[in-house]
Amino acid sequence: MALFKSSKSVIRDIEEYIDKIDQGGLLFKKGLTDFLDGRDKFFQDVLLSITKEEGKADTLRRKIENELYLHSLLPEHRGDLMRLLEKMDNIMDLFKEILYQFDVEVPTIPEELHDDFKRLSELSVAAAEELLPAVRVYFTEPHSVKDRLHRVYFYEKETDKLALDIKRSIFKKVPNLLQSQKLHLRYFTLHIESVSDAAEEVADILAIMAIKRIQ
Repeated sequence: MALFKSSKSVIRDIEEYIDKIDQGGLLFKKGLTDFLDGRDKFFQDVLLSITKEEGKADTLRRKIENELYLHSLLPEHRGDLMRLLEKMDNIMDLFKEILYQFDVEVPTIPEELHDDFKRLSELSVAAAEELLPAVRVYFTEPHSVKDRLHRVYFYEKETDKLALDIKRSIFKKVPNLLQSQKLHLRYFTLHIESVSDAAEEVADILAIMAIKRIQ
């Protein structure tokens, strides 16, 4: 922790940035549930909220980057931190972009797949949610980062398994779907799945950063 004492304001901003991503995940899950349950007004409200949160997260990220450069803070860790923030920003972007894809393309998801899609969003977002505590402890207990990251990898694998099951159902089990509908549903399955993939990518970066700090 002593390594970061001179940069407390930056650490506070990073903590707030993490909170924004956490909020983005909650809004994403709610938005998808509202869409599937036909609550269009609530879904539109979520779109507005997640747009605001994504904007605030972008502003915070730029502030952190400026502080790191302008005040020459954490020079030995700056490159890694900048890369980490950039990749975390990808997660927040996905939360917003995927919901907007639902809004624009309005996929028709068979009712028998609603629970699977809700579960898929929960698992995929869980990978991102489990990443955030690991980012927090990087600054205080880098040796414990690895123990926390295993949950990210667990949920990423569970997301992959369920996504594969959903694709099998789309192409082999759900009756009366046109090929174009099957491809459209597969496309949205991949969209939701991409959140956990993005979380896994950040976890890989964070694991290396933690090793560097421990050494």
